[in-house]
Amino acid sequence: QVQLAESGGGLVQADGSLRLSCAASGRTFSNFNVGWFRRAPGKEREFVARIHGTVSVTSYADSVKGRFTISRGSARNTVYLQMNSLNPEDTAVYYCAASRSWTTSEWDYDYWGQGTQVTVSS
Repeated sequence: QVQLAESGGGLVQADGSLRLSCAASGRTFSNFNVGWFRRAPGKEREFVARIHGTVSVTSYADSVKGRFTISRGSARNTVYLQMNSLNPEDTAVYYCAASRSWTTSEWDYDYWGQGTQVTVSS
């Protein structure tokens, strides 16, 4: 089992920044692909960004490309999501998830954190 815990959410003004963290414990996490997803009020959960477990490859949803950056810590048991130029449409609960598949589909992720709330005020 892999346990994931998100942190770093909060309230920020438009054009501000936040850095979310996803800390893993339990089974070896370093080779898992990790994704960030979000669920806005009244909407389905959607893919935000992902990072490959073994090669330096990342990908992003079009809505966040150029504003968000996903990365791994040096110890490889933490994944970050740096969010810049935030706007109210980014308001959502953000989740990190781990998968052995390279995918943007939430259904292919096996392990999930509880989520962290990000609220962007205008």
